[in-house]
Amino acid sequence: MKNKVFLIPLVLSAMLSLCGFKSTGEKNMSLAVIYGVAAVTSVIVFLVYIFGIRKKSPWFVLLFSSVFVVNVGYFSLSVSKSLEEALLANRISYLGSVFLPMSILMIILDITKTKYGKLFTGTLIGAGILIFLLAASPGYLDVYYKEVSFVIIDGVSQLDKVYGPLHIIYLFYLLIYFSAMITLIIIKTVKKRIDSIGEALILLASVFVNIAVWLFEQFIRLDFEILSVSYTITVLFLLCLCFLIQENEKKSLAARVGCEEDAVLPKKTELTEESGETKEAIPAESFEADKNSFNQDSTRADENNFIADTDEDFFETEEYRSFMYGLGQLTHTENIIYGYYIEGKSTKEILALLDITENTLKYHNKNIYGKLGVSSRKQLKEIAYKINNA
Repeated sequence: MKNKVFLIPLVLSAMLSLCGFKSTGEKNMSLAVIYGVAAVTSVIVFLVYIFGIRKKSPWFVLLFSSVFVVNVGYFSLSVSKSLEEALLANRISYLGSVFLPMSILMIILDITKTKYGKLFTGTLIGAGILIFLLAASPGYLDVYYKEVSFVIIDGVSQLDKVYGPLHIIYLFYLLIYFSAMITLIIIKTVKKRIDSIGEALILLASVFVNIAVWLFEQFIRLDFEILSVSYTITVLFLLCLCFLIQENEKKSLAARVGCEEDAVLPKKTELTEESGETKEAIPAESFEADKNSFNQDSTRADENNFIADTDEDFFETEEYRSFMYGLGQLTHTENIIYGYYIEGKSTKEILALLDITENTLKYHNKNIYGKLGVSSRKQLKEIAYKINNA
């Protein structure tokens, strides 16, 4: 993980070195190379994400695509030969720039486990389309750029712009996104909805890098679009975050169930003790037989020895067979949660014992209920009671 983080300053240094003080004839080529390298880097990061991360998000796909489009636009602008070509390249870069902050915000919402609906997503997409149409209007309308002309300065193709009355809308658009990102990260960190400080710091860094560069460009005019490098750094930060989350999930799971091979699962005891003695329930691992075996007559004799004289009709049902088969399909973590349910522990106690969030427990509950063929904890305990009472 640390090695991946170190790639960020290395890539930044390489790009800035290309943008050093060059002669007039070389500068245009240097800028074009930087934009090209940034575009290729975004593709490489995307491939690393696809092949290196198990749980993939469509918002990361949008992010990588947006960064690629932005850098392609900057590259095309730097080598443009006419006003028409430069305006087209400018529109391409804005296409990526408009949807890039949206993708970052949606990634933060997912990482912080914040719920949102289709209406919210649709509203953001609609707003992005409107902002893009506004930014793409130069050449047709004078509301975004009041005046625009094509110039070549020190061998670099540029647009000489005079901002129109509606240009400020795009600035507010970015400010709203940046403010929402920072506020969300801070609130979720305080509420401990982000799994580690490292994740929170990486998210904040990726946002602040873009804010700082954007503000810098508002006050200092440069021939080079620093946002090109900024966006590339952002995807590197977020790729590192993906690996960190993936690694933390592995460690968290290992910590819950124990990495030792002799780790013992919680013992499940009878819910009632008629004889005054506590009997251990048969652990879930003993039910790893194939589901079909429960439908064969040859296994029923063994089952009858186990169930003794309890409600024999129940043990002939599909509900019982599915439950027994499902026990053998539970993961280590699901087995532990199942054991806690049988012991009568509350949701709050389980969350504290396993050090997990409520959403994580709900996720495990969904898997447990699905495998055991039950719809609630009450039904699970009722069936477990009958089995443990056998």
